[in-house]
Amino acid sequence: MFLRPKLLRRSLPPLYVTKHTRRWAHSRGAILDELGRRGFISQMTRPEMLDAHLCGAQQTVYSGIDPTASSLHVGHILPMMCLVHFQLHGHKVIPLIGGATARIGDPSGRSTERPLMERTRVDYNIAQLTPRVRNFFSRAGEYAKARLGTHSIAFEANVRNNLEWFEGLGMLEFLRVAGTTARVNSMLARESVSSRMESQQGISFAEFSYQLLQAYDFLALNQSTGCTIQIGGSDQWGNIVAGIELLNRAHGASDAHRDKGFGITTPLLTTATGEKFGKSAGNAVWLDEEKTSVYEFYQFFLRTTDEDVGKHLKIFTLLSLEEIDQVLAEHNSQPERRIAQKYLADEVTELVHTAQGLRRAHATTQVLFSTDISHSNVDDILAGLAGDPLLHTVSQDVLLTPITKLAVEHGLVSSNGAARKLVKMKGLYLNGKPVAADDQRLTAEDVIGGRLVVLRVGKANHVVLAVEKL
Repeated sequence: MFLRPKLLRRSLPPLYVTKHTRRWAHSRGAILDELGRRGFISQMTRPEMLDAHLCGAQQTVYSGIDPTASSLHVGHILPMMCLVHFQLHGHKVIPLIGGATARIGDPSGRSTERPLMERTRVDYNIAQLTPRVRNFFSRAGEYAKARLGTHSIAFEANVRNNLEWFEGLGMLEFLRVAGTTARVNSMLARESVSSRMESQQGISFAEFSYQLLQAYDFLALNQSTGCTIQIGGSDQWGNIVAGIELLNRAHGASDAHRDKGFGITTPLLTTATGEKFGKSAGNAVWLDEEKTSVYEFYQFFLRTTDEDVGKHLKIFTLLSLEEIDQVLAEHNSQPERRIAQKYLADEVTELVHTAQGLRRAHATTQVLFSTDISHSNVDDILAGLAGDPLLHTVSQDVLLTPITKLAVEHGLVSSNGAARKLVKMKGLYLNGKPVAADDQRLTAEDVIGGRLVVLRVGKANHVVLAVEKL
């Protein structure tokens, strides 16, 4: 059963509930040190000036979200957690959905041009993403209150859509504002542009202009909200610099006093093997439980390697760095217990899916991997597996069906012969216990809570049958 050791949790000092909560609430400038120690920062513009800027007063920070899908995936957690840290230090945040820029396509980090998205698809994605982004910050606030005692901090996300200013903006006005201040030689020097110009396919004028569109976002937010800091992935450095240049020129800042805008990039998060974080056989791990079940989300983080778990604890949780050091020390003394992975899975699941979601993930994990599942909470398990391909809904007709036949019908084994061989080898399990004979049939007593049956082959190949009520 993969659960976080309770004794370890009790042994950790509640640092944030006392001095850390007060420090975060009253020292806005401490944010850069915190982000740097946690591994959030790849590059910064004018670090000393940015530090002074953050110490001086409450600031507004924004980060863009590309609406190429209708849901957030785990790759979005890093920039959004960066914004959460700014909130913890007393600053305001704006998650900006690129409803306009998504119609053009960002060339950053791409060797070929993105396929153009239809407007109806972009609009649908925005309508789905907006409440999901708000929901993330709302749940992050509850998680922070539980971990840090931050009851006085408002975790409100002012979610914006750049269609607000682009939809009514004429080309002449855009060129007067953004075009006259931009320098073509600087635009050509951006890595996202220069690398594509050297390729066989080249770059379209639309993609070439993308950096001006993102730069205009920064200016529009600065004028409407006073936003002075932009956060993006490491591939966004050129676009962020373009925004700062536009902002400074629009304000008439001289070369010696360019302090109107600042940029921070976060590193591209990859695993120890070099794979892009959040990808599993080409499929994203979604924050929406209708796309990725709570159980599979929990298991994704539970499968984190020892090489990555320390880095991920710093980025994806609000455990203090002192707590993380203690978790890793305990983990390294008994690596077979995977203590750090259990902490990581617990913390991120609670952050994204709340304490209730974590309880469901635990219940599902127990029913799949424990040998004593007779007292499992059926409602939690069904909720934890909602939308998961492991879950199969069946009728009451399955009663008295041979277990071997059920294993074949639901894809656990390829044939009846293979199922019979597994029975002889004690490799086919019903509710955590080996099937005793080839002709063993499913009975009403085997249905947990009158609703669930768990079939398993080997250690980790499962099928959960949800038996419909009469």
